[in-house]
Amino acid sequence: MTKIGFIGTGIMGAPMAEHLIAGGHDITAFDAKAVAPTLVAKGVKVAKSSKEVAEANDVIIIMVPDTPHVDAVLFGGNSVSMGLSAGKTVIDMSSISPVATKEFAKKINSLGCEYVDAPVSGGEVGAINATLTIMCGGSEKGFAVAKPLFELMGKNITLVGGNGDGQTCKVANQIVVALNIEAVAEALLFASKAGADPAKVRDALMGGFASSKILEIHGKRMIDRTFEPGFRIELHQKDLNLALSSARAMQMSLPNTATAQELFNACAAHGGSSWDHSALVKALELMASHEVA
Repeated sequence: MTKIGFIGTGIMGAPMAEHLIAGGHDITAFDAKAVAPTLVAKGVKVAKSSKEVAEANDVIIIMVPDTPHVDAVLFGGNSVSMGLSAGKTVIDMSSISPVATKEFAKKINSLGCEYVDAPVSGGEVGAINATLTIMCGGSEKGFAVAKPLFELMGKNITLVGGNGDGQTCKVANQIVVALNIEAVAEALLFASKAGADPAKVRDALMGGFASSKILEIHGKRMIDRTFEPGFRIELHQKDLNLALSSARAMQMSLPNTATAQELFNACAAHGGSSWDHSALVKALELMASHEVA
């Protein structure tokens, strides 16, 4: 049994922590808002601060929305860094800046602790079903500590390289996902406006080379009009901002990523920041004066 501190118990964090409990681990949780009631019901100890979490546990897992949130958890008031002692392991499973991650890791390493960046893919469904893809950056030593815990939360677990490489891999993942969502949305909208049944078109495409998880899951969302968030548009905007800003810094162009971001921006402008990212189709529907149905 490992004593684990879990910071961030939202849509993703709560089910991830539940799998660690089911694996026999002792969990202490903290959330800036409130620890998820499902975890409290399972007997999770509730801490008063990130510092308290770090003081009481050997492994500290962070699952919060963005780079500034991780910075605050690690180095703000009553933060993780204030409660660490040598030999502990900090695992950040948020999706944040690769550049900032490298700096965070250096600071944590200077305290005699391991740092693993381990962003995930698979959304709420993957978190609930413990089928997340986990992309890791860190030392072999840190990964060895983290991997048994990751195996309780996910299926495809890869040490990509050093600190920051896990986050770089996640940014690449989000480019692929965004462009696939756009492709599926365009295809189903085209089929629907042409007079074909988009549900039957999707069924046909699922048996061919165009088949994908995005077509399977998000294509169905587009047809059924179920846009309650598994992964919010505002979070995908954040990830594509990381991609585009990094591309500018490397003097390269990501033209289709920029297009996908503009479509997300259009959804946000129509009040859709909290829609599921499959609702990107709504931006295309506005331009076509037609709804996939």
